[in-house]
Amino acid sequence: MSYLDTTHDVYKDAALTPDVGLCCTTNPIWELPGLKIPKIMQEMNYGCGSTVNARDLTNNPKVLYVGVGGGMELLQFSYFSRQKGGVIGVDVVKEMIEASEKNFKVAETQNEWFKSDFVDLRFGDALNLPVEDNSIDVAAQNCLFNIFKADDLKKAIEEMYRVLKPHGRLVMSDPTCEQSMNDTLRNDERLRALCLSGSLPIAEYVEALTDVGFGTIEIRARKPYRILDPKNYATDELIYIESIEVAAIKDPMPADGPCIFTGKAAIYYGDGNHFDDKKGHVLVKNQPLAICDKTANALADLKRDDIFISESTYHYDGGGCC
Repeated sequence: MSYLDTTHDVYKDAALTPDVGLCCTTNPIWELPGLKIPKIMQEMNYGCGSTVNARDLTNNPKVLYVGVGGGMELLQFSYFSRQKGGVIGVDVVKEMIEASEKNFKVAETQNEWFKSDFVDLRFGDALNLPVEDNSIDVAAQNCLFNIFKADDLKKAIEEMYRVLKPHGRLVMSDPTCEQSMNDTLRNDERLRALCLSGSLPIAEYVEALTDVGFGTIEIRARKPYRILDPKNYATDELIYIESIEVAAIKDPMPADGPCIFTGKAAIYYGDGNHFDDKKGHVLVKNQPLAICDKTANALADLKRDDIFISESTYHYDGGGCC
């Protein structure tokens, strides 16, 4: 039995019997005006963050969500795409699709605006998506890709890239870990299925996205997630796992490499009203400007004593330049 079979069985069980402690189901559930999330969806929220961002979801976007869980994020996406089949949900676990279908019926009774046919549920594999090329505005996955080993992760990202329209967004929430893990943890199939032992360092996670061709990466949030301790796991040291929320945008790859936003900003405090580096970056005096890491390095190389560049906050909320 492969690690993907183990993952299938874990989430089949979680579909048949909701497991409140399986993932970050204790996180606060945000609700929008007129949106009510059924309790059963909250109990089956098997993710580590959120992939629903209002600024991604303008003009009735076509949305794809892979790994449907109990349907909570599909319902939230439908809030912004109120049309038949506006949101596609794909899952390889038949029982999870069936559970989501039941949950949408409950959601209909609690939300006057919602209809179950807003969501097109499809049985399918993240490694071979049943979705047409260049047809999706926003694709999303929550706590799924970290389960995949390297070759499968590359294939899953390639599939998301394939189905996205030009300039479309892949929005993700996944556990990450900056510490090394021993082979015992890495090869533990159940821990991988539980979104623990497959966690990658942020730099490797981002590289997996840019290697496939995504030209712009936004790290939107970085939060505490889990601890693997020596008492309960096969490790000699305490291992700290975080979760990150990331958007990878299908922009053309710049000649000088991808634009990666990790929450850095530049502030000009010189004698003039602004500083223009003649490369598309204008810093207005005393006004922080969000910049990508590439631009931060270029400005730092100028060695000016009137420009401050902040460290990465790993929180980027749009705007700025690369």
